[in-house]
Amino acid sequence: ITMEMLLISIFLATILAVPFVLRTFFPYVWMDVLYFGDLVRILVRFVERRRRRPLFFVLDRFLEQTAAHPDKNFIVFENERHTFSEADRRSNQIANALQSHPGYEAGDTVALFTGNEPAFMFTWLALAKLGSPVALLNHNIRTKSLLHCFNCSKATVLIASSELKEAVEDVLPSLTEQGVIVLLMTKHCDKPGIEGFSDKVEEASDAPLPRSLRSNITPKSPAVYIYTSGTTGLPKAAVINQNRLLTALVVLSSNGVTSKDVIFVNLPLYHTAGFVIGFIGSIETGSTIILKRKFSASQFWDDCRKYNVTVVQYIGEVMRYLCSTPKRDNDKDHKVRLAIGNGIRAEIWREFVSRFGNIQIREFYASTEGNVGFINYAGKVGAIGRVNFLHRKLFPYILVKYDTERDEPIRDADGLCVEVPKGETGLLVSKITDIAPFVGYAQNEEQTERKRLRNVLKKGDLYFNTGDLMRIDDENFIYFQDRVGDTFRWKGENVATTEVSDILTISECLKEANIYGVQVPGHEGRIGMAAVTVKREAQFDGKKIYNHVVNYLPSYARPRFIRLQNAVEVTGTFKQMKVKLVEESFDPGRIQDPLYILDDKEKSYVPLTAQVYSSIMSGNIKL
Repeated sequence: ITMEMLLISIFLATILAVPFVLRTFFPYVWMDVLYFGDLVRILVRFVERRRRRPLFFVLDRFLEQTAAHPDKNFIVFENERHTFSEADRRSNQIANALQSHPGYEAGDTVALFTGNEPAFMFTWLALAKLGSPVALLNHNIRTKSLLHCFNCSKATVLIASSELKEAVEDVLPSLTEQGVIVLLMTKHCDKPGIEGFSDKVEEASDAPLPRSLRSNITPKSPAVYIYTSGTTGLPKAAVINQNRLLTALVVLSSNGVTSKDVIFVNLPLYHTAGFVIGFIGSIETGSTIILKRKFSASQFWDDCRKYNVTVVQYIGEVMRYLCSTPKRDNDKDHKVRLAIGNGIRAEIWREFVSRFGNIQIREFYASTEGNVGFINYAGKVGAIGRVNFLHRKLFPYILVKYDTERDEPIRDADGLCVEVPKGETGLLVSKITDIAPFVGYAQNEEQTERKRLRNVLKKGDLYFNTGDLMRIDDENFIYFQDRVGDTFRWKGENVATTEVSDILTISECLKEANIYGVQVPGHEGRIGMAAVTVKREAQFDGKKIYNHVVNYLPSYARPRFIRLQNAVEVTGTFKQMKVKLVEESFDPGRIQDPLYILDDKEKSYVPLTAQVYSSIMSGNIKL
């Protein structure tokens, strides 16, 4: 054998061995390479769109899709089917009707108060054509919260669905005082101060709107306001500018979704998941949206089969609900190939795939206002994403040590944050840069500043505080551990503890209320609990408190458990102490204080017995 042949043999053996070595010692390298390729393509497409003149925004992508596929179904809702061209014409009618209103000028901010229905999407498109930023109001909120959210956006017009007339009437005096135009999606309205709008839309022209109406829009102009709960006690209006929305276009296409896919949107359109991923993401791909008023576990798979759904969205709670439904012989009889969302626990992930078939789970991490995100492109069960050099270079982030009792990052002798070693839990903070900006909250500089973290790695630097505790393992997968501060998550919604506390303490009998979330076996997130004190010379009245929380709070924010205390414990800096309360949870065996549970049948808070507690822990009582 010649030396030349020997060298060739060694070279061929090495080449053949590379895939084996990589698969054995670097099992995710090919996935990393593919992810880098996707990241580069996304950046190139984004830069190309940013350079276009006139400026290119999400609406322009919708108009491109309409021109390319005018007769393709865009939205399917109950028995209705709307093509791209129909959505275009309908949005033109809404825009022309609104433009003809004497109190409205193109570019004015408009608040949209409606549930999941095609009118939501048509109206948003109409307002985009008029150059108007849109505040997406949660249709579950009422009175004080509704008025607060409306005012945050400085909207001059409120467009509401007919089903929400009563909620609008509750805040009408304040809206009238401010000179707000209130339009109801109904033909006639006999309530002074509220105008019927549907008849004007029907009569309006469907002629396209001139581009000049939105010629003053820049990449930094606000596009939508999406509301997020936090430590203020009331929802905060996260400002999503045109640049951010343009970036969000790729959220589905980057996960392999194409125009051939059919996407099931049953999460609220006022949320980032429903609006940005479901609606805006589908505009980019040209996919058909199957729109549902709300999520239904019992109807989910029948709907998927009926409409040939291929892509579904989820939050962790959704997956648990689906796994909790009675098993059926046709559980795997569907065309769903991809589920994209966040918050799925490892055990639910495994159960879901085992029961419903080989569906690819794309778990990701992001927040409405945040400047960092991760995606679990490798499909590692339980992880929210994978960290790598390129991603960290573009979006610098670190995990820092956090004191949960003092509710603040731990700092060293120089006043700088301390990065946690790999494998340990730390607070995720992300550097605020031109590529990864933090725009903040509308009309709330105080809360915007509270999300900024200074002097992290060096004096004068500036980071975004996600408020989330994370852990990175030895394989560079990142895992969500918990939320910090005054917010917890229940039923897929963020619950701001200060808001709930404020509501409870304006009741007749309660003096103080310390709100926190407690875990319940078999349930995602944390359910609300309140440690309260009663006013002097007053008595705890379960029925009155029940009526009070039902009137003021959406169902997910109502404390399920109440603990009566003689005094609310506070720290040396007068912050309410929660750690011990969370540990003791709602266990009557550990707690000497009187405990109550919200009972919707009795329409009251009733004593929590050991028997009821046992039934909750065993799963016989679902919350």
